Amino acid sequence: MKTSILFPGQGSQSIGMLSDAYREFKLVRDSFAEASDVLGFDMWSLVSEGPLGELNQTENTQPAILTGSVALYRVWQSLGGDVPCCVAGHSLGEYSALVAAEALSFSDAVKLVQLRGQLMQKAVPLGQGAMAAIIGLDDEGVIAACDQASQGDVVSAVNFNAPGQVVIAGSKVAVERAIVSCKEAGAKRALPLPVSVPAHSALMKQAAARLEEELRAICFEDASIPVVQNVSASLERDKSVLIDNLVKQLYSPVQWTQSVKRVAEQGTTVIVECGPGKVLAGLLKRIDRNLVGYNIENPDKLREAILGTKQ
Repeated sequence: MKTSILFPGQGSQSIGMLSDAYREFKLVRDSFAEASDVLGFDMWSLVSEGPLGELNQTENTQPAILTGSVALYRVWQSLGGDVPCCVAGHSLGEYSALVAAEALSFSDAVKLVQLRGQLMQKAVPLGQGAMAAIIGLDDEGVIAACDQASQGDVVSAVNFNAPGQVVIAGSKVAVERAIVSCKEAGAKRALPLPVSVPAHSALMKQAAARLEEELRAICFEDASIPVVQNVSASLERDKSVLIDNLVKQLYSPVQWTQSVKRVAEQGTTVIVECGPGKVLAGLLKRIDRNLVGYNIENPDKLREAILGTKQ
């Protein structure tokens, strides 16, 4: 039996997340205290008490999810959880995966994702960008609909999350046109998402250039565990490749379906979703039903996962 660990991205946050784990595990409390020292504010207070609007600000959401994810991974290790054969993370979650793979220090990752959130928000003025989830239309159909709807603006498929589930992003007017085109092409649903940052679209190239400066100034190491990266869905260890792909990730599609398939190709039979929420577990069922999935966001589920991987 081989275990791989996946880390969630933005959208998995909620007020009070990981409260049970925080109460029970000192490693969780220590991780949030460490992140608070790095950022200069009480992150646990924000996560546990809100306000939600502040937690949902991209520059706060990203370090909050990363901290919670890394904290749970530390507990997983301390309780004798399996060493994963590989790791991966969805969008922001790729930074959590790199910390788990010892390619990036936790403190550096916290600073990086806060900056990443700030740069993403600044890249496109509030209200000018948009994202939408397209349900029930194949990848090629979504891509064609975006091409038809672009009309000189930016709109593209940015998250290939699972068969029949693709997220598009770009300028607000182009996304609205693409929603209509997707429905005309047979999409069952096309749902605007409550975000204004068109992540992983070409509109993020300016932000990526600034992020690259920081990435190249920070100390990276070769990964101790192979990391399946979003951009390529390939297994990587080399620090220079890891950095190159992090830069591209900001303005390129997240190849999540192919990433999960790559994880499975390594002989993985068990997937552990390490972080708040259950988004990745839901996608997993649509990508490969042969994989057994566990979520470890609370102590009972964490212990259940450790027992399950030992059988």
